[in-house]
Amino acid sequence: MNIITSLLSHLNYGTIFFLMLLESTVIPVPSELVVSPAAYHAAGGSLNIWLVILFATLGADCGATINYVAGYYLGRPIIYKFANSKWGKMCLLNQEKVEKSERYFDKHGMVATITGRLIPGIRHLISIPAGLAKMNYWHFLLYTTIGAGVWNIILAALGWWMHTFVPEEQLEQKLGEYGEYIKFIILGILAVAIIFFILKYLFKAKNKS
Repeated sequence: MNIITSLLSHLNYGTIFFLMLLESTVIPVPSELVVSPAAYHAAGGSLNIWLVILFATLGADCGATINYVAGYYLGRPIIYKFANSKWGKMCLLNQEKVEKSERYFDKHGMVATITGRLIPGIRHLISIPAGLAKMNYWHFLLYTTIGAGVWNIILAALGWWMHTFVPEEQLEQKLGEYGEYIKFIILGILAVAIIFFILKYLFKAKNKS
C-alpha cells in the first residue's frame, strides 16, 4: 500500500494507467483518487485531460481483461477459493461480493458489462462473471471500454471542476465528499434506465401477444 500511496502522489500517464489497471482487478485502489486528482492537475496545465481519460480507460480495459481471463480459464471454484482466502480478504474481496456481481450479470446480460462499471462494489468485479459466462471477448472489451470511459469522464469532469474552487491540500477530503454524491446520482440514473428498458420490453411483449 505504501507503493500505491507513492504512485498516487506522483501521478503521470504511466501511473494513471497502472493504478487503473490495479483498480479494475481486485486491488482496492479507488478510481476517484486517481482520475479526479489527475484531471485536477490537468486543469492546472501539468497534464492533458484527454490523455488522462485515455490512459485511465486503457488501464481499466487491461485490468478488466485480467479478471475476464481469470474467470474464463480458472472457473468458479478457484475464483471462490481465492475470494475466501487470506489474499482475497486483503483485497477486500469475499465470495458474497463475487456472487453479487454474478447475479447482476445474469440479470442484465451483456449490458451489465457497461452499467456494472458504474456501480460501486460491482464495477471492478463485473468482468469475472463475463469470463465465467464465456462472453465474446471483443464484445466484452467494447462494453468495458464504454462503461469505463463514461466513468472516467465523470471523474475527470469532477476533478477539472474542483480545480476552480478547491485548494490542493483539501482535494482528497472534498473528493470523498463529492464522490458520494456522484455515486448516488449514477445509481439513480441506472435505476431509471433499468425501469425504462423493463417497461419497454413489457410493452413490446404485450403488443406481440
